[in-house]
Amino acid sequence: MRQQTIHSRPFFQAPHQGQQIPSVSPSCGVISEIVYGGEQPVFAPLLLPLLQQLGMQSRWLLWLSPQQKLSRPWLQQSGLPLNKMIAFHHLDPAYIVDAMEKALITGNYSVVLCWLNTEVSDEQKMRLRHAAQHGNTYGFIIRSEEKSIERPFSTLKIHSRLYH
Repeated sequence: MRQQTIHSRPFFQAPHQGQQIPSVSPSCGVISEIVYGGEQPVFAPLLLPLLQQLGMQSRWLLWLSPQQKLSRPWLQQSGLPLNKMIAFHHLDPAYIVDAMEKALITGNYSVVLCWLNTEVSDEQKMRLRHAAQHGNTYGFIIRSEEKSIERPFSTLKIHSRLYH
């Protein structure tokens, strides 16, 4: 008798009688880093749809920002649930990665957003990734690139004959 995992069986095919379906719980825990130009913080339009979707979960949304306080009018205008928001500001930058790790591992948050002024070390990235997977939580490290980005992919030019 040939056995298949749930991943290799077409979605429309029912399991054979007596065959057990392995319980698959895909881990959503992931860490992403968003680096933006200091003069152009474009992360809000990119993250807002995801944050709105995560706001529908029963868990909290945590914002760790050492320098600035979140704007309540902006939160209301963006459609994010105020009753699920937790924000910590004026955190010691030396301990903010540790705070993020502890928050991720608890599983109490659907997303943890953290503003940093410096890059995260490889060891810290591994710790955060493990914590996010353990807590099944999304984590976003958001930081400003002080100097202008000199990479070929930093500028997008679209040429079209329709506009020439």
